[in-house]
Amino acid sequence: MQPILETHQLTKIFGGLTAVDSVDLTVPKETIASIIGPNGAGKTTFFNCTSGYYKPEKGEVIFDGKVINRLSTDQITHLGISRTYQNIRLFANMTAIENVMIGHHCRLKSSWLDAVLHTPRFAREERESIQEGRRLLKYVGLEGLGDNLARNLPYGAQRRLEIARALASEPKLLLLDEPTAGMNPQETAEMTTFIRSLRDSLGITILLIEHDMNVVMGISDQISVLDFGTKIAEGTPKEIQSNPRVIEAYLGPGGAALSEKFSRKKHHDA
Repeated sequence: MQPILETHQLTKIFGGLTAVDSVDLTVPKETIASIIGPNGAGKTTFFNCTSGYYKPEKGEVIFDGKVINRLSTDQITHLGISRTYQNIRLFANMTAIENVMIGHHCRLKSSWLDAVLHTPRFAREERESIQEGRRLLKYVGLEGLGDNLARNLPYGAQRRLEIARALASEPKLLLLDEPTAGMNPQETAEMTTFIRSLRDSLGITILLIEHDMNVVMGISDQISVLDFGTKIAEGTPKEIQSNPRVIEAYLGPGGAALSEKFSRKKHHDA
């Protein structure tokens, strides 16, 4: 399957710290791929390089066949990459529908002069943007909450609103940074089902960072593992679960042997 995202030798350095170190990664179209790793492994830095927030010192980011690592964030969004954040970044004092409309802004043709003169084109696009905002709020399960301030929404609803705003830019690739962080088990299960439905119903590709291994193993077609900025493993959930380097990265030296011993004991007890 043709990849929608590729990175070749992607490297990001902060002072003397190499946060992402020569990472090669390929994400096929219309898949759900995950990036995992211990805290400080470079996962969010990788997202920031992919979405244009950081410029890498070395390597390439290729999206849908086009090298994008020197483009601005708005240019990358327009090409079809959108994202959410580990810490929710909504416009707290704006309404839910206004937040979604901001995400849709990159698809509008009106200029600032159209807005000042309130031209027919501006009026038409504003109506269409409101309509699209309502449609997306309904899609993410927030129908009827469009006039609520974002800061007044429950935590889980804010997470969904952030996804609605990201979808408003009509992405081909959606980057989700810890979408279930801070959620209770029921909310996590609902979000997992929802993420899967995004791929299945919209045909978009999803790349996510997630610490909940039940979510990762249950939803991912492909998993890439970072440790100290380096990719140490890649494969299916089953392959990753039994990879000694991955186990050691999470459990420390001797972790693979400990995991194998526990697995044998569990099998024997069964």
